[in-house]
Amino acid sequence: MPKAAAVSREATFGARSATSGPGRRAWMLGPALVAGVAYLDPGNVASNMTAGARYGYLLVWVVVLGNLIAWLVQYLSAKLGVVTGRSLPELLGTRFHRKGTRIAYWVQAELVAIATDVAEVIGGAVALQLLFGLPLVAGGVITGVVSLGLLAVQRQPRTFEFVIMGLVAVIAVGFVAGVFVAPPHPHDVVAGLVPRFDGSGSVLLAASILGATIMPHAVYAHSALARDRFALTQLPIPRLLRATRWDVSIAMAVAGAVNVCILLLAATALSGAGGTDTLEGAYAALRDGIGPVVATLFAVGLLASGLASTSVGAYAGAEIMHGLLRTGIPLLVRRAISLVPALLLLVVDADPTQALVLSQVVLSFGIPFALIPLISLTARREVLGRYRNRVLTSAAGVAASLFLIVLNGMLLVMLTAGV
Repeated sequence: MPKAAAVSREATFGARSATSGPGRRAWMLGPALVAGVAYLDPGNVASNMTAGARYGYLLVWVVVLGNLIAWLVQYLSAKLGVVTGRSLPELLGTRFHRKGTRIAYWVQAELVAIATDVAEVIGGAVALQLLFGLPLVAGGVITGVVSLGLLAVQRQPRTFEFVIMGLVAVIAVGFVAGVFVAPPHPHDVVAGLVPRFDGSGSVLLAASILGATIMPHAVYAHSALARDRFALTQLPIPRLLRATRWDVSIAMAVAGAVNVCILLLAATALSGAGGTDTLEGAYAALRDGIGPVVATLFAVGLLASGLASTSVGAYAGAEIMHGLLRTGIPLLVRRAISLVPALLLLVVDADPTQALVLSQVVLSFGIPFALIPLISLTARREVLGRYRNRVLTSAAGVAASLFLIVLNGMLLVMLTAGV
């Protein structure tokens, strides 16, 4: 956005009245909690469960680091939407003057969206199979149909947020309960905070965890969610940004705690047990080792994560298409089309857990394409005016981007060399 436009928007916000009170503060929360459901999708579950089952507490530090980076990324994304009144895809669409550039960028973003759908639909299908014995293909179709119903509610943003937050509560209970039944030893948890790897397999899982934690489509979606929520608000920008920091902090605290608990549960209850590299095997091990209640809660949490995150993913995909290609298709039609790749994988009987983990690796390679433009735009005076990033904030964003790019490079070299 041109500097004059940013200043005009700030003046408009400043001229409006700013009411206060608990109700107003609660009303400002929500966009981050919706975007944050992307950090609790079945890809997270598969990556964290696999990491804990294979390597114990080794990669706890990756989950924690990923969540810290996610806080910075999601706040910057929301700030972009609040201050400019436009989403990240919209701003990129105006800056990519060549149509070919916009199309190329959209293609990579669309591949990320497809990878997201694969994880979410397969996760829901696995959960339905564990709970009710349904075939995976039937479970995938049911997950897709239910997600269509959730998207129909999206026309009423606040209702959509409440539905998603309700599913987040179910997810949290489902995945955290097992840690209270079989708590890890504090010494082991602390040891897992020391950064280190153990061969190419651990690097692969680290990239998968980061891809599942720092979701590119969540970056695109959050700027749009914040834009839509505060488009007609009467509050000044500084207050909106303070509320946004609280919103992001709450969302990331919930997501981070749940993700750590998933890994700790696997490290405590599944490490060294046979057949726990799959979600089905993990469910069986939890049922036999801790009890059917914990195993059922795990499956219910997995189902809720698939339903919630697939709806947010479809919203993000529609925003990406609209912003970059300046066109779009009805959200429900898009959702139906994007189900096809995931259902095809289920039809050909691909290994569900492996597909989930690899989908997160695809997401990790899409991170720089979302993160680098976000850091660049939020650091520009002509875009955010006096709300542009401070030097330390931009430095932290650059460091995070470099870390993710280097990690992905290491992964690519190791896989190519067959290490």
